[in-house]
Amino acid sequence: MRALIAKEFNQIRRDRRLQISLILPPVLQLTLFGFALSASVSNLRLAVVDDSRSPESRELISTLTESKSFRLSGYYSSVDQLGDAVSRGDADAGVVVPYDYARDLARRRPTTIQFLLNATNANTATISRGYAEGVIQSYNAGLSRQGIHVRVQPTAAANLARRGQVELQPAFLFNPGLVDSWFIVTGVLGLLLILNSSLVSSAAMVREREAGTIEQLLMSPASTTEIIVAKIAPLFFLLTLMMLGSVAVIRFAFGVPFHGSVGLLLGAGCLCILSGISLGTVIATFSKSAQQAQLTSFFVNPPMSSLSGALNPIEAMPKWLQPLTVLNPVHHFATIVRGTMLKGSGFMAVWPNFLALSLFTLVLVSLSIWRFRKQLS
Repeated sequence: MRALIAKEFNQIRRDRRLQISLILPPVLQLTLFGFALSASVSNLRLAVVDDSRSPESRELISTLTESKSFRLSGYYSSVDQLGDAVSRGDADAGVVVPYDYARDLARRRPTTIQFLLNATNANTATISRGYAEGVIQSYNAGLSRQGIHVRVQPTAAANLARRGQVELQPAFLFNPGLVDSWFIVTGVLGLLLILNSSLVSSAAMVREREAGTIEQLLMSPASTTEIIVAKIAPLFFLLTLMMLGSVAVIRFAFGVPFHGSVGLLLGAGCLCILSGISLGTVIATFSKSAQQAQLTSFFVNPPMSSLSGALNPIEAMPKWLQPLTVLNPVHHFATIVRGTMLKGSGFMAVWPNFLALSLFTLVLVSLSIWRFRKQLS
């Protein structure tokens, strides 16, 4: 067993591509996904049609463009020109201030401004609308303190006697700063462990079969079990180091807090690595070449990534797709990571996900051993 494991380590040491794939991808993917896959939108180009041309309208436009959400891209003389600018992509949003804007404010009448959004990207348009509403709400509050009311809410006659209002005071638990990268990187960690483990293990298995060393292993005095363990152990050790490096990047590069148990997180990560290695071994046993193994992975990895809830909330998926996430080990690992790191959850809070991840690992390891034994025979 010791000789076989040493042989595997020597083979990995001679394979520069495999070494690079175990070091660079985790750091690059975590960094890129953490910063690039962000739900926040900033520096949207705002086009303006100011028919009022008054100090009040200039103050409104200044309030919009002083925020990080919008930046002024230019003034236009008509709504048609503004629409053409949005259509050409010269502007992402547009605001139209009516001619009687300042006069209505002076007479304390309700006034309306038009806000145009490029909804080609519906998500960006929705977020931009929320930003604009927040800025306008803050602007309205400032006017109200000056005794100016720019918006009137109609009240039914039956409710005139009850003028009570409900004020919402949200409290953001586990992520007070609403840092969206915390959600992204804790989910990407599971994808890294599963996908990289499967790709590395399948490539190593196929490469050894193409080199003809499988037949040499069969001629050795080692049993089939010892050969399987010797194949898995070095990859498991190196991938565990990759996991520790990824957790360090999440903790120190993105500032994600760690409130829970380190042992629980590492235990779930080890199960996730075993699942990925087993999945890659199964793919390799069905493939005759490295190219075929890569093509087969394309049919497995994208659905596993999309249905994991790692990059997007499960609640955003269609109702008929949401139950399928239960069959995804990445989903359970992401739930464990977010529970332990952000919430400080213990084993009793995440045991259903830990049990499901253990069952997936057991099934995949058993399937990979059966397929590998069948290949050796």
